[in-house]
Amino acid sequence: MKEKIFYQSLHSALCDVTVFADEKGITQVKLCCYRDENHPNKWTKKCCEELREFFAGERKSFDLPLRYEGTPFACRVWEALLKIPYGSTASYKDIAIAAGAPKACRAVGGANHSNPLPVLIPCHRVIAADGSLGGYAYPIQIKQKLLVLEAENADR
Repeated sequence: MKEKIFYQSLHSALCDVTVFADEKGITQVKLCCYRDENHPNKWTKKCCEELREFFAGERKSFDLPLRYEGTPFACRVWEALLKIPYGSTASYKDIAIAAGAPKACRAVGGANHSNPLPVLIPCHRVIAADGSLGGYAYPIQIKQKLLVLEAENADR
């Protein structure tokens, strides 16, 4: 039997977001996505509230059950991303090393691109070695806004 999927959208100054969950936790976050119809559960409600707080600069971490699937390498990358502190960045090389594949910088970019939980798993904190933003699965302005938001609120 297929598990029931719940979803809920929120507007924010940064971008619209839709959160998806099953009975056990958050399964997907889509940026630049808004649905007029919502089918929430306790996890989508909690996630939307935490995202509102995050976008307002009032929250630096999330207290949510994250449920994601990917290749073993992608999962190692996502686990490494969760360790990048709020307001900080890491290079693709740093994450490749943390994921146990020091030469896999491009593959880190691929794992970031397929991250099912952007913001919650902070792929926006990964930048190029030269300090430029690098890529992002969503409009690059969103990555830039997230980094500015965190830089402005890191010491609060």
